[in-house]
This record gives sequence, structure tokens and C-alpha cells, in this order.
Amino acid sequence: MIDFVPQKMFLTKGVGNHKEELHSFELALRDAGIEKFNLVQVSSILPPACKVISKTRGLSELKPGAITYCVLSRCCSNEPRRLLAASVGCAIPADKRAYGYISEHHSFGQTEKQAGEYAEDLAAAMLASTLGIDFNIDESWDEKKEIFKISGKIVSTRNITQSSIVKHQGYTTVIAVAVFIF
Repeated sequence: MIDFVPQKMFLTKGVGNHKEELHSFELALRDAGIEKFNLVQVSSILPPACKVISKTRGLSELKPGAITYCVLSRCCSNEPRRLLAASVGCAIPADKRAYGYISEHHSFGQTEKQAGEYAEDLAAAMLASTLGIDFNIDESWDEKKEIFKISGKIVSTRNITQSSIVKHQGYTTVIAVAVFIF
């Protein structure tokens, strides 16, 4: 059996504006630096011992046309002055043999900070539930960080988020992506 588990991951984001919706998505992919790959969306598991690397290093390890697995959050609108956000959150367990979680969140009306914190909370809540940690998503961020410390089971959370306000003409697309490398 072939071991088809990603060893590395990087985070990226982008925004695109165009009169055509598909073209605005393409421009968001270009802004994120991932337009030249054949993206395959997958669900929310961060493999055990998967190393988070920089976007620059990750892009250098991929070839144009490569089938590239990712967790992608996307939000698009053509409603002028609408606030869009796309975010990917990541929760990494302290035990490198355990898997983590990646969440995707997209919204209207949330700031980049709000959407990013929400995506992180989602990933942390999913990881906490598998680790048997009592985690209340409605608690303040400081209270949640204290739970992480006390449990010793979640080492860190992070997010990458792109927000934008829709221009007066055409579509705006925002994306946030966790890209896997084998």
C-alpha cells in the first residue's frame, strides 16, 4: 500500500476582482500564488507530524500542473460594499503522533480578525473534542488559551484569513488555503 500522507503544509491567501466571477476566483488564486496547480479540495485533518512550512518554501517544492491537495475557504460576491472573509484555522496537537484539525470558514460582515479567530476556534474545538478536552467555543480567547495550557494536549492554533470589500463593479473573491505537500 502506498503511503499517501502529506508531510508538509503551508498557508496562503488571496483576493481577486473582475467582472466575471470565475475570473475573480482565478485572480485570487494568482494572488495566493497557487494558480498553476490542479487543486483538489479535501476535508479537515492535519496529518500526524505534518510540518507547517513557509509559503515560499512550499511553492518551491511544487511543480506547475501538479495535483495539489488543499483545504480551501472561498467567499465571493458582486454586491457593492459587502465585506467578505475567507479563513482557514489550524489546531496542532502537542503529541506529534496525533492528528490535528483544519477548519474552513467564510462569512459576510466579519472583519479579518473576527473570521480568523472564529476559524481557529472551530479547529481547536474539533481537536479538543477528539482529545477529551472540555472546550466551550463561547469562552474568551484568554480562557481558551488557559484550557490549552492546562490540558497540555494542544500545542498551538493559527489561522490565515483574507478579507475584502466588494468593489462597485463586478465580483470580488477572497480565499484562504492550507496546501499539502507530499
